[in-house]
Amino acid sequence: MEIEEFRKEYKELMKELSNPELFSDWAKNEEISKRKVFLEKIINSYEKIEKINKEIKESRNLLSSSKDAELLALAKTDLKDLEELKEHEEKNLKKILTGVEEDEINTAIIEIRAGAGGEEAALFASDLFRMYNSYAAKKNWRVEVIDSSKTDLGGLKEVVFQVSGENSFDDLKFEGGVHRVQRIPTTEKSGRIHTSTATVAVLPKPKKTDIKIKPDELKIDTYRASGPGGQYVNKRESAIRVTHIPTGIVVTSQNQRSQLSNKENAMKLLEIRLYQKNIEEAVSKIQEKRKEQIKAAERAEKIRTYNFPQDRITDHRAKKSWHGIEGILSGDLGKITNFLKKELG
Repeated sequence: MEIEEFRKEYKELMKELSNPELFSDWAKNEEISKRKVFLEKIINSYEKIEKINKEIKESRNLLSSSKDAELLALAKTDLKDLEELKEHEEKNLKKILTGVEEDEINTAIIEIRAGAGGEEAALFASDLFRMYNSYAAKKNWRVEVIDSSKTDLGGLKEVVFQVSGENSFDDLKFEGGVHRVQRIPTTEKSGRIHTSTATVAVLPKPKKTDIKIKPDELKIDTYRASGPGGQYVNKRESAIRVTHIPTGIVVTSQNQRSQLSNKENAMKLLEIRLYQKNIEEAVSKIQEKRKEQIKAAERAEKIRTYNFPQDRITDHRAKKSWHGIEGILSGDLGKITNFLKKELG
């Protein structure tokens, strides 16, 4: 099948997904959405290869036309890197086309919430999101924000995002718990050190077999989005609210401009909420003593402290400290995740 055929099929699927009648046919909607994601992977991979081929051609033209020794050396290095990159992407495309997909260990769902500390806690939650986002970039993982809620000062009340890439869940699974920060907030005029917290939850991506959502159990409403985006957000009802009637769980999505994208994000969020509920119910059935231990470890006790005055991060479970907070928050998290996998894994 040629790439143009994939592109044509993708356009047709997008038209189908924009049909309001599809809201009531969950099975068909799920089937089409799955195919859409598959086609997106193929098209994105193919476009990367096309771009690399163009750059390879430019490098080869430079090698054949330039007499500058320094430029020739750079072109040779670039050409070698580009050919390696092309080989890697071609292998990736082959995996997609042959149906070799990422398993659960390669997808993590992360939720960060501001805890105690008001606006400073929200700013700290934003710092944690930046840390995971930068770490994912270093690992060549893909980050997709499912839902977020910001404060006026740029902090995050809450953010839910998906990290996809090799061993992403295995690398990040020990990040779940209460994170504490000690620093002088930007809003503090007297120079006092404040202590704030944020909670992090890390879950494997739910399997379709784990979550069963029936179309007749959903109430789907549309409304006008509000917030950043200028006048556009009020022109049409692009925001989506989904209510799961049996559990009373309500999720909303208004971050995307199109109703279709918001609907997809809302359904992902509903799956996560139902998955969390399943986990909580399973935990509640465990013996009381064991349940208390789990709650203490996951919800109450701090797992890590970020001490800015002393430029030190301490993981209390492993009783280990690292220096260089800014570097770690900028994505140099591997030294911590690797240590925790050895000590706690």
